[in-house]
Amino acid sequence: MTEVILHIYDVTNSGSEKTNNTILQINKIFKDRIGLGGIFHSAVYENDEWSFGYCEQGSGVFSCPSGQNPMYTYREKLVLGKTNLTIFKVNQILRELSREWPGSSYDLLSKNCNHFCDEFCDKLGVPKLPGWVNRFANAGDTAVEIAGNTAFRLKQAKTEIVSASKVAYRYLAGMASNVAVAPENGSPGGTTPRFQATWFKNLIAAGDKPSTSAVLDEANQEVILLQQADAPLLRQNSHRFS
Repeated sequence: MTEVILHIYDVTNSGSEKTNNTILQINKIFKDRIGLGGIFHSAVYENDEWSFGYCEQGSGVFSCPSGQNPMYTYREKLVLGKTNLTIFKVNQILRELSREWPGSSYDLLSKNCNHFCDEFCDKLGVPKLPGWVNRFANAGDTAVEIAGNTAFRLKQAKTEIVSASKVAYRYLAGMASNVAVAPENGSPGGTTPRFQATWFKNLIAAGDKPSTSAVLDEANQEVILLQQADAPLLRQNSHRFS
C-alpha cells in the first residue's frame, strides 16, 4: 500500500511582494490562529505530486517533485491515508483526469487545484482534503451563486409586480366604467378614478417591497404609463360622476 500525501502551499505567485506578504498574513491569521482556512495551492501523491492549473491549450494536470513547486511557498504536508491501487492503475487514473481537466476550464472558485485533488483522492480511495484547504474558494463560489439567484429573483419580482399592476389597474378602470353605467352600485360622490389610482400606488408602496427600490420604481413607471393610456376613459367616466 502507498501513502497518499497532501502537499499544501501558500499562494505567493502574484508577482507583487506586497500582495504575496498580504496572502501570507491572511493565511497566518485565518488558518494558523482561527483555523478557518486561507488561500492555498494543493497537490497530491507521494514521490511526485499531482495538481491542476490554468493553461490555454492541453491538459491542466501537471506534476513536479513533491514539495518543490517553485511557483508557491511550501507550507506543510498531511497524510490522507493509504491506497492499495497499483502504479499501473494510478497512472490510468491520471490519464483519465488529464483528459477530463483541460487547463482552459480552470476557475478560481469552482474548478481549481483543490477541487482536482479532491477528485483524485476520491479515485485513490482515501479521504478528501480537509475543509479549511478550499474554504475560501467555496465561500466565494457560494457568494457568486447567491448573487446570481438574487438577481434572478429580483427580476422575477419586478415582472410579477408589473403584471399585477397592469391587471389591477385595468380592473380599477373597468370598475369606474361599471359604476358610471350602474350608479346605484355606488355613490356618485364616492370613490373617483383619480382616488382609485392613488390608492393603488399607495398599496404597492405600503405592501411587501422588493429588496431594491429600482424594482419598485420600474413597476410604478408601468402604472404611470397605464394611467396615461387610459386617461381619456377615466376623464370620460369622471365627467359622468360630476
